[in-house]
Amino acid sequence: MSVYDNFKPIDLESIVLYELASRPSKVTVADFAKPVAPESVRALVNGLPDILGAKSLKAVAAAIRRARELGKPIVWGIGGHVIKTGLAPVIIDLMSKGFVTAIASNGSVLVHDAEIAMVGFTSEDVDATLGEGDFGAARETGEILNQAAASGYSDGIGLGEALGRELYGRELHFANFSLLCEAYKRKLPFTAHLTIGADIGHFHPTCDGASLGATSHTDFRLFCSLVKELNGGGVYLNIGSAVTMPEIFLKAVTVVRNLGKPLRDFTTANFDFIQHYRPLTNVVRRPTANGAGEGYSITGHHEIMIPLLAGLVGD
Repeated sequence: MSVYDNFKPIDLESIVLYELASRPSKVTVADFAKPVAPESVRALVNGLPDILGAKSLKAVAAAIRRARELGKPIVWGIGGHVIKTGLAPVIIDLMSKGFVTAIASNGSVLVHDAEIAMVGFTSEDVDATLGEGDFGAARETGEILNQAAASGYSDGIGLGEALGRELYGRELHFANFSLLCEAYKRKLPFTAHLTIGADIGHFHPTCDGASLGATSHTDFRLFCSLVKELNGGGVYLNIGSAVTMPEIFLKAVTVVRNLGKPLRDFTTANFDFIQHYRPLTNVVRRPTANGAGEGYSITGHHEIMIPLLAGLVGD
């Protein structure tokens, strides 16, 4: 029994939803990137000075190539902006070449990637919809996210795997543009790390907090296992997540070391158009301190820097 007599949790059963297909969106698959030719990027990057950002970009690419040679994980930690800047085809191409062995995401990735898979567009105009209370109220988006959480909870699997299974099983027209679908098809781990209340599906009538919490916690434990395997040559990339993924990564590093497992000789990098405190501290500096590894900060727009990195990594 709550002690707050005058304040009760709001009832979400009467939330008004709309059909996803009726919503104007700012991003479509027609705008997405295409995989770049490695030879053209190498020629460009090799002509850059071996100084500062260019030197760091080359070092990160070399670490990724080394990780693949050693059979060590190359884990991509991403935020929703990675999807909204059309980078899925580039990352999927890197999956096929062995340069992406796992993906870890915040909740916004699930929203945008699921919408791409279902209808081929995403990213609504928040300014235009918030005033009327329509922001995030697309029926299909909330339903599939919450259905996946419920089924994942029932089956004892993580949220990323559960949503990938749900999307892939529907044989959607745009599935080949979806990181969730492609990762599930290739049996690559995809972990999802939620902040309850931060994503649109959390206020839909079908939302169940227990399912979200359990499946996301399962993914955290799976993510810790991935971080454990970074020892001896693995790579962790943080791309476009300023808070959630850096905090998740730092806790996973703590778990691994607390359990007495070695975690040295690995590489971390933060890619973003602004260098924020948490990625710099929790991804680049703290985990690799005292000679445990190498950390890099690379500043630039994702839609430019990630294709460059992909081309530099090579075939």
